[in-house]
Amino acid sequence: MNDISLKLDERKVGGKKLKKLRENGLIPSVIYGGNNQPIMAQSSQVETIKVVRVAGKHTPVNIIIGGKKKLAIIKNIDMDPVKHLLRHVAFHTIKQSDIITTQVPIVLVGQGESMAERNGLVLLQVIDNIEVKAKPASLPESLEISIINLATIEDRVTMGDIKLPEDVEFADIDQDMELVIVNVYEPSTLQAANEATGGDAEEETEALAGNGGEAVDDSNKSISDKSEAESK
Repeated sequence: MNDISLKLDERKVGGKKLKKLRENGLIPSVIYGGNNQPIMAQSSQVETIKVVRVAGKHTPVNIIIGGKKKLAIIKNIDMDPVKHLLRHVAFHTIKQSDIITTQVPIVLVGQGESMAERNGLVLLQVIDNIEVKAKPASLPESLEISIINLATIEDRVTMGDIKLPEDVEFADIDQDMELVIVNVYEPSTLQAANEATGGDAEEETEALAGNGGEAVDDSNKSISDKSEAESK
């Protein structure tokens, strides 16, 4: 786990005054956790963007506020839908002894090096993230999986091919280990599917995953009403 830190200051303004706050190079945020009332906070836009890019919603962050350091997970990142600028962040404090459930990205190792790709076949990753649980210090930044051995359209990579780090478990105790992560296709198959729908080939991954794959939504829907209201 990276030692990611962000200094925040308590915030007094809210509502329409947040626009001025952002114009002054600050990002509003809210800190939840424990039995305490939510803490309204703000931090440097530049530093906050750096932390959000590195930590995402899966890596713990050391937040420093009022001279105290707290360990937290980013629970919500609100972006301006037009300008694509960061507008608001919601943190949730955790303890080192807590078992954290979060999604981590699946990273493919050996892209462009498999026999399948060398023979002109196409690999499609149909699952980008998987939910795991572990203590903060054990949470992986990502889960790597090799695609080197893929050679034909009969080959695939499944959940069973993932080797979890020590002290890390799948969040779902009934995780389907046959669930496909990567499928191999003939280019003509993807082109035909693309032409049939008029969409991008990548958008066909869920339908084409009928031989075992499944698309997973990475978005976090458990957004606090308060943080959602503040972000606007």
